[in-house]
Amino acid sequence: MKRDLTPLEARALAVLVEKEHTVPDSYPLSANALTAGCNQKTARDPVMEVSESEVLATVEELKGLALVNTVSGSRVLRYEHNFARAAGVPGAAVALLTQLMLRGPQTAAELRQNTERLHRFADVSSVEGFLEELAGREAPMAIKLPKAPGAREARWAHLLCGPVASVDQAAAVAQPRDEELALQRVELAALRAEVASLRDLVNRMAAELGMQP
Repeated sequence: MKRDLTPLEARALAVLVEKEHTVPDSYPLSANALTAGCNQKTARDPVMEVSESEVLATVEELKGLALVNTVSGSRVLRYEHNFARAAGVPGAAVALLTQLMLRGPQTAAELRQNTERLHRFADVSSVEGFLEELAGREAPMAIKLPKAPGAREARWAHLLCGPVASVDQAAAVAQPRDEELALQRVELAALRAEVASLRDLVNRMAAELGMQP
């Protein structure tokens, strides 16, 4: 990598990798399809809203970094990535970096699940192995973040756009997810209490009727 990527460059590159695997019939992508992928509302963090002209300017920058190629032979120009070769990383690492660029910081378990369509990892430990290799490179491409308060696992972030501006800020991405899990636990506890109460009621009614509960 000759320099750090901009957030939009990282998004466009990641979209090309993702769509190569998820919609192979449409790959390489046209400028319109690439723009739609960059602006996609699902499986994106943060969600972006960029114009096709911005994406085309970004593609030109990525071409200058040898990360993207133009495919000729069609009435519409199409684009393909050259991530693995230009960055010097294996396909498994490309899948992990792609998901980190698309979705932001994630745990190794989340990454294993989210990369399922790009690369199938045998287990979480294999994911961690590739992440550790990316973190241990002379020019690190990933970093393990400190655990967020109340989090059970640490999350990982990519470094393709340069150092994480604020480790606390990056780790804070986990907070909404942790709050959601906490709310789900509360709701589950309430349901369990309700079931226990209903079970006691049934037992009492059965006892009054002389029936075996």
